[in-house]
Amino acid sequence: MSSFLHQRNLHNPFSKFPSSPRSSSSSKKPLSLSLVGPTALLALLSVVVVVGVFCPWLGNAVFSFSSAPPASKWSGYTLQQALSFVATNSSVIVCIVSQPYLPFLNNWLISIAMHRRHHMVLVIAEDYASLHRVNQLWPGHAVSSLPFLTPMPLISLALSFPKPAITKSLLKLARRPSHLLKILELGYSVMYNDVDMVWLADPFPYLEGNHDVYFTDDMNAIKPLNHSHDLPPPGKKGRPYICSCMIFLRPTNGAKLILKKWIEELQMQPWSKTMKSNDQPAFNWALMKNAKEADLYLLPQAAFPTGGLYFKNKTWVAETKGMHVIIHNNYIVGFEKKIKRFRDYGLWLVDDHAQESPLGRL
Repeated sequence: MSSFLHQRNLHNPFSKFPSSPRSSSSSKKPLSLSLVGPTALLALLSVVVVVGVFCPWLGNAVFSFSSAPPASKWSGYTLQQALSFVATNSSVIVCIVSQPYLPFLNNWLISIAMHRRHHMVLVIAEDYASLHRVNQLWPGHAVSSLPFLTPMPLISLALSFPKPAITKSLLKLARRPSHLLKILELGYSVMYNDVDMVWLADPFPYLEGNHDVYFTDDMNAIKPLNHSHDLPPPGKKGRPYICSCMIFLRPTNGAKLILKKWIEELQMQPWSKTMKSNDQPAFNWALMKNAKEADLYLLPQAAFPTGGLYFKNKTWVAETKGMHVIIHNNYIVGFEKKIKRFRDYGLWLVDDHAQESPLGRL
């Protein structure tokens, strides 16, 4: 595969957003409290709550932004700027990454570059190392996760769980629906992928119709090739088993509702020191409880199989050869184990195709 696939004219992502002229010191006037309305006071109160409630508990466990590097333009790079820079037809491809996952990011990017969609990728960086490394090698394609978290839902979550350890885990899980909701609110469609995925084909032609939310099944049971695209019925736990790791959403009221309900469901999960939840059950509850309020679409299993099916059922893989689009390396835990399985199946692309990545060989 020629390396030209990932090349792009490197223009300045800040060019569309000129800086405001600085006012002279003589033009500055003190702010009168009489001019501060209820909205401003509410915003100020929110800041106080965030500082007083969140900061002592977040630390490196959630965002790893506690020690800021020397100031650079990327620290102030906004989500709106980044979306405007990377979007094609008002659509973006998003992942959330911290420094340990950079090798998986690179592998995922190579597979996307092979299908000419890499220019649409926006990396949401959860630490400064990832933010600056990605933008150093691929300017404009990474933005910090911290500035654009939806504040009020997360404040509500924190106040509902006053124990620091529980609050850290909860806020970490709430980041995904919060990020996606903000992108929708800015008017963009978004495809979210975990970075332990590999594209074998372009998934966008499979986004048929104009549905609000597209998703994949996380069950290993084999479906007929012409299976229904409706939300599957609930399983033994009273809910479906939809994967929250590959989602496409349009900026519709239905999609926004699902994300808001996802955040609310996280708040209702059974959290304790001995019982820690994850965001996928909450996503499933949100889908099931609000299926009549949003237009939902289950993507075909043959194209978007779970890792438990693709890597463990050779007969099914042979029968569906040529139909696979995105492979998810789930149903296995651990960096080294995931890398080994990718290598065993010829899907660890960084070994032989690093030149295809917009990041090169990290």
